[in-house]
Amino acid sequence: MAFEPIDFLERAVQTPSHDDVGDMRALLVDTLETEGITPTVDEAGNVLARRGEGSPHIVLNTHIDTIPPHVPFDRDGDVIRGRGACDAKGPLAALVSGFLSAAVTDRRVTLAITPDEETGQTGAAHLRGRLEADAFIVGEPTGLDVCTGARGQFEGDIVIAGSAAHAASPEQGRNAIRAAAPILEAMDTFDAEVGTPSHELLGDPTLTATLIDGGEASNQIPAECRITFDRRSVPPEQSGDVPAALEAHLREALPEGFDLTVELWPREVPHLEAFATDENAEVVTRLAAASGGAIRPFGAATEASFFAPIGPTVVFGPGVLADGEGPVAHADREYVSIDAVRAAANAIETTLNTLK
Repeated sequence: MAFEPIDFLERAVQTPSHDDVGDMRALLVDTLETEGITPTVDEAGNVLARRGEGSPHIVLNTHIDTIPPHVPFDRDGDVIRGRGACDAKGPLAALVSGFLSAAVTDRRVTLAITPDEETGQTGAAHLRGRLEADAFIVGEPTGLDVCTGARGQFEGDIVIAGSAAHAASPEQGRNAIRAAAPILEAMDTFDAEVGTPSHELLGDPTLTATLIDGGEASNQIPAECRITFDRRSVPPEQSGDVPAALEAHLREALPEGFDLTVELWPREVPHLEAFATDENAEVVTRLAAASGGAIRPFGAATEASFFAPIGPTVVFGPGVLADGEGPVAHADREYVSIDAVRAAANAIETTLNTLK
């Protein structure tokens, strides 16, 4: 039976997978079985399917979960709308199509679909030590461009410690909220003063204060203030490099009488680190030639981070994160073009057939 990616995509977008991926995983497994493939579901909830033997070995990866809320399916001519249309059920349809149609007489292709990219990334982390491949194609909405890198993403807290007192006698305490002002200013100078290098593909890292919380009562001097930060890193920085360097920098701006700590949020799995694949890698050049897309970085963090240390890794797929009107992925107006899904499927098939 010939797989029809648009029929699959329509069913996929109509299958909610924002709270639980069980129904979506069942749809994928049933689809593969109908096409004569015997997939497995591992202990982390990943769907794995394999075709062919030999070398090279190429892994096709994306995810089946979506963010809430579910946005209903709608088709308007060449456009499919709804939650997951581009992130990442459109890319999934293209990957499954390429996986099923590729000639695999002298090569091996693995489809590895994860259940929780939007949340914990435990599925991809589980695969990282279990998949060896010559190249990875990770499905995300790239507008058919071939993305060879992405900044890392991790979060943490800066905790400023002062001392409490009655608000009627503020001089008897140390107001941690007031101490946050010079710390916020020092965050803006961190990369320049520490000398964090820019990356030729990914540009500069960013450090952004995203949440602030302090105080327990309206008539009490706050003894603690917590600043949550978002870090978007570039190579060669790793997540473990940041806390000590940032804490040392911020202490120089800390008013006398206060203390400060910097810690990353704990995770079950490793942080999403920055990565960059050589743009001359064969998977890059062949996929770019097949798709006609540009070679560029990806605009968001992705599970590709887990696979890049293993082999050349690219992010590719139909749809876009945003267009001229605003956000598309994760937005109420999420959509993907049918022509783009078919073009992505053809480019993936061509690439799988020609990689050496």
